Amino acid sequence: MKTIQKMYEHLNWANQRILEALQNVEVKDQQVSLFTHILYSEQVWITRIKGKDSSQMPIWSDGDLEVCEKLIKQNEDNFKTLLTEIAKTDLDNLISYTNSKGKEFKTSTRDILTHVALHGQYHRGQINSRIRAEGFEPVNTDYITFVR
Repeated sequence: MKTIQKMYEHLNWANQRILEALQNVEVKDQQVSLFTHILYSEQVWITRIKGKDSSQMPIWSDGDLEVCEKLIKQNEDNFKTLLTEIAKTDLDNLISYTNSKGKEFKTSTRDILTHVALHGQYHRGQINSRIRAEGFEPVNTDYITFVR
């Protein structure tokens, strides 16, 4: 569980760094769209882990950096609570959920939490690539930078 908790500390740190970077460059809609996708997806997975219906929640939705700032805070608080609650359970318990296309799945809590952390890192890399393409310096969100 300690590794997963550390991954989520990194996730929160990296989301905050991306937000700050986007606040300091000329932002394109694609960058904000990717960032809101990360943050809305985090909410979807939190909902699924809690055993609630996420089928009507947005995965891709409009938003601006103010929306992103609010979502970051909500997600950070929700993940802290969730990780505290599930620390006493078996991470290999299966979570049943229906994806946005209506298909049903069962996935372990451990695999979902790992997916969410890696999913965000993937899209933060895409955002950084776009920041660089616009002539700005991308922000370092590497895990090793975080732990140093």
